Amino acid sequence: MNKTELIDRIAAGSDLSKAAAKKALDATTEAIKAALVAGDKVQLVGFGTFSVNERPARQGINPATKAKINIPAKKVAKFKAGAELNDAIK
Repeated sequence: MNKTELIDRIAAGSDLSKAAAKKALDATTEAIKAALVAGDKVQLVGFGTFSVNERPARQGINPATKAKINIPAKKVAKFKAGAELNDAIK
């Protein structure tokens, strides 16, 4: 499902126009992004939790040349599905 299809489903399921559904989806994703940038966790009970994890720096190998390379530390977004979502997809 892409963003347009998701907007269509939100509009159909909530009795909103497609324009209002798009605004609601955009506002939701921006709010989640802003919280993660600030270092907060976003917990939607029954759905899941969005958080930020830090990956430490490590050594890797370039598969083409077999040379060792340094991979820098970085922060990554993480999503952990909630119990209700896991039960729904089984």
